[in-house]
Amino acid sequence: MRIILLFLASFWISSSLFAQTDAEPALWSHEVNQISETEYELVFKGKIMDGWHVYSQYTAEGGSLPSEFTFEKAGEEYELIGRTEEGETIKEYSDIFEVEETFFKKEAIFIQKIKLLDPNVRQLSANLFYQICKEVCIPKDYLFQISLDGSAYVDEGKQLDERSLLINESLRVDIKNKALLNQGGIQDSEAKSNLWTIFGLGFLGGLIALLTPCVFPMIPLTVSFFTKHAQQKKHGVFNASLYGFFIVLIYFLLSLPFHLFDSVDSQILNTIATNVWLNVFFFVVFVVFAFSFFGYYELTLPSSWANKMDAASSKVGGALGIFFMALTLAIVSFSCTGPILGGLLGSTTLAAGNVATNLSSGMVGFGLALALPFGLFALFPTWLNSLPKSGGWMTTVKVVLGFLELALAFKFLSNADLVGHWGLLKREIFLAIWIVLFLLMTLYLFGLIRFSHDGPKAKISITRKFFGLLSLIFTTYLVLGLFNLTTLKLLSGFPPPDFYSVQQKESDCPLGLDCFKDFDDGVAHAKEVNKPILLDFTGWACVNCRKMEENVWSHPDIYQLLKNEYVLISLYVDDRKTLPKEEQFDFQFDSGRIKTIETIGQKWGTFQTINFNAASQPYYVLLSPDLELLNDAVQYVDVETYGQWLKSGLERHQLSMNRQ
Repeated sequence: MRIILLFLASFWISSSLFAQTDAEPALWSHEVNQISETEYELVFKGKIMDGWHVYSQYTAEGGSLPSEFTFEKAGEEYELIGRTEEGETIKEYSDIFEVEETFFKKEAIFIQKIKLLDPNVRQLSANLFYQICKEVCIPKDYLFQISLDGSAYVDEGKQLDERSLLINESLRVDIKNKALLNQGGIQDSEAKSNLWTIFGLGFLGGLIALLTPCVFPMIPLTVSFFTKHAQQKKHGVFNASLYGFFIVLIYFLLSLPFHLFDSVDSQILNTIATNVWLNVFFFVVFVVFAFSFFGYYELTLPSSWANKMDAASSKVGGALGIFFMALTLAIVSFSCTGPILGGLLGSTTLAAGNVATNLSSGMVGFGLALALPFGLFALFPTWLNSLPKSGGWMTTVKVVLGFLELALAFKFLSNADLVGHWGLLKREIFLAIWIVLFLLMTLYLFGLIRFSHDGPKAKISITRKFFGLLSLIFTTYLVLGLFNLTTLKLLSGFPPPDFYSVQQKESDCPLGLDCFKDFDDGVAHAKEVNKPILLDFTGWACVNCRKMEENVWSHPDIYQLLKNEYVLISLYVDDRKTLPKEEQFDFQFDSGRIKTIETIGQKWGTFQTINFNAASQPYYVLLSPDLELLNDAVQYVDVETYGQWLKSGLERHQLSMNRQ
């Protein structure tokens, strides 16, 4: 029963996880109080977000993991006086672990007294390992870098040279009226609906997976097993519904490791969309998936896994046995569901918002689509008679999925090409490859080309002809886009930007606008022409940046504002082009951590973080030539909102000019 409770608890957390943002659930700080010449009191404070809690160092054994401090060089440079004391805690009995747990809410306070063994010691560091929980527990680490005399902590392993110090100073700009950034203002409208979009994509993927030969034949067999082996019909319906519930649970649990990765570093998963070699890796993986769908080989998990799960389901029986049955289905169907899940992972890395939360949303949608038939057909068993028979149409589904996997594979290769500036997949070449892929899919659907694992040649069904016609229409749409006869707004953000072309363009800026790709150069020009600045934090592999440029910036009214009224500064935070050796430098954060800045993207990503406390793209800021904020920052918004935002900033700039 305890195991079942753990599974149920994991499932119930999904709704709360979906509401999370990229913000840290606990913000840490420290204070130093000098007691005597050699004794100090170190106070560590954590501000904990509502709904979360952090466990005490002294919580009961057998429950959640306690917090733990590691004081570096303790016993060498200083000694600890007594144990680490704590502020106010809460005690609560855990039904799951059956122990009384001790934890902090709202604020965690730890106090440690030390005595110097070496009077010359002026700084020390302490690492805190802790669990922060909101129904689900996430392990985290935090490094406190402490200066005893109040000066800035300096990494003793690395010192900033004079040139780096000057660049550090220049990278921090004096933004006036900065309070506007904290007023909330216009929110990212895409992020609000993004979870539902990803959920819908996952649900659609699950529906497609139902039509594959790995899953479809299992529906009548499994439903019949539950309904015929139950003493009463309601027990059969309950067991089939529980089976479906466990399918949803299993696919949700598959996304939990991504939340753990994201808790270690909120940028880990976002690098999937910008790291060159990760994108190349995904390209190779999706090509492998595609050819497995074409029937050249089969991707399967070890058969011993399925055998063990099947044996466990027979042995334990009851609810836990049904769980193992669901797990067996997930394993044996991997050859069909694995590539679809890979596509789902790809779509979450290209979408706005938190990648791990997006993936959980998509996984729940996928699992729900797979699970629904088992519950519905158990409730209405006569519907089983209306199910189409298994046959060659399922092979057709797999082949079509193979072509779609190949198309997505080239999107990842395009990301790598854009970020790495290889110049291999310019917009026209990318579109030409997609045209070939969808033309081949069209020919396949009309029966003009075949694969070795296709069954005997038969008359093409109406349904297959319909999808063949849709594929032909889409191929024609791509051809029109290749020759600039349409804008391809339906694919906004997927192909490379129009300025990344085999043809020589007058401008390498979006929509042919004039733009600066260096902040100082852009500000100097703004002062010269006395125009406000649109600061655009963007990325080569940023899909939503392309959507904004192609769908919002292209609107006539907004385009005219950008062209005539603003100085555009576009800073690409994922640009992997290496800075010239003389421009590379070491940057020291407020915490004392030192980071070597070697690429253009690292420079502008650090610039965005330290000046605007943001790390997402697109991210737009309006500034006067004197670096006064003219409005709050916005991200992905609609045409009307963006237009009003630009006009409001322009009005504030003009009022400021009139006052001068």
